[in-house]
Amino acid sequence: MLAGLLATQAANAESKAESKAESKAESKVDNQVNVGIQLWSVKDELKNDFVGTLTRLAKMGFNGVEFAGDFGPYGDNPQGLKKLLDKLGLKAAGAHLGFDQLSDDKIDQTMAFYKALDCRFLIVPWDERAFDPQGVYQVAKELSYVAGRLKSAGLKVGYHNHAEELQDFDNTTYWDILAKTTHPEVILQQDVGWTTYAGKDPVAYVHKYPGRTLTTHYKAKLPKGTQGKLPLIGQDVIAWDKLLKANLAVGGTLWFIVEQEEYPQGLSVMQSVAASLKGFEKVIAKVDEKAN
Repeated sequence: MLAGLLATQAANAESKAESKAESKAESKVDNQVNVGIQLWSVKDELKNDFVGTLTRLAKMGFNGVEFAGDFGPYGDNPQGLKKLLDKLGLKAAGAHLGFDQLSDDKIDQTMAFYKALDCRFLIVPWDERAFDPQGVYQVAKELSYVAGRLKSAGLKVGYHNHAEELQDFDNTTYWDILAKTTHPEVILQQDVGWTTYAGKDPVAYVHKYPGRTLTTHYKAKLPKGTQGKLPLIGQDVIAWDKLLKANLAVGGTLWFIVEQEEYPQGLSVMQSVAASLKGFEKVIAKVDEKAN
């Protein structure tokens, strides 16, 4: 019965999100918050219906999308993909890609592709060297080098954490080492779900590195042993209102990227995404009410 109730609520959330997108009220905080979705959240849906899935996400109320390697039928046609995004009212909030696409022999091609998409933020989402005592320094060096190469094109590079980078190491964490040894232009794309899962405070990390969180992943991830909560924004353990205020006031955050990797209580992928978006909208409204 609970699963059925949640599914009904999530379906209503998707419908309400679509209605909200059509009649979005002006507000002090809401106007500062660009909400995107990491397309890895809906990877199977994209494979089945690329254009249809993007259309549904736009109708839900997302402002942008962060790519994760799937460009549907537009893999060799960024201009065509840009036209589709424009038609749907979506922006390219960023992209996840590996160091291989940022190598000296491929970086010019990569820059041309993403410039055509008007996609400024290129984020490396994973590298096993980043949680290795020696490798982390090599990753930092490569990120700083790439930052210099991208600057002339108006693009930025960043790194995205998982729980591994938040491991304690030598009285610090690998994430702290990356933050302190990379060029300040390198984005620290904090995945707040993984930070929470690792037992760390995502709000504290925003304050620790001001202006470095230009894009961030808003994902609900429950620490092991958590009871009575769901991996959906607003139904989990994260103090989202404090986090949002920190991102806006200190982090310099331009894009808030919702990511949904778990689909609880029988909810479909799209229902789970809609439920987290609705939860985030409630957080925005709460912070906005206090700001006015």
